[in-house]
Amino acid sequence: MDSLRGQGGIQMLLTAEQEAGRIVSAARTAKLARMKQAKDEAEKEMEEYRSRLEEEYQTQVSGTDQEAAAKRLDDETDARIKNLKESSSKVSKEIVKMLIKYVTTTGA
Repeated sequence: MDSLRGQGGIQMLLTAEQEAGRIVSAARTAKLARMKQAKDEAEKEMEEYRSRLEEEYQTQVSGTDQEAAAKRLDDETDARIKNLKESSSKVSKEIVKMLIKYVTTTGA
């Protein structure tokens, strides 16, 4: 009878050991799944952050380019206006004389 109890006790221990092994294995699998999920989420967050920074950088760069282009166009326009004013002031006296001559001269 003692040998039957010993056999039953050993069988119970083996069964408990197998159950503990399954529990540990399931816990390891769950832990690995959680770690993979955390890694994937971290990579996704990093990519979103990187994209946002890149977009901000591109916005700043394009804004700077637009500002520089606008300033260059303003400078060019001012230079052209100045040249036209200088040219017109040089010939304005001659144009006035010519207009007076044609207005005062009668054609026969």
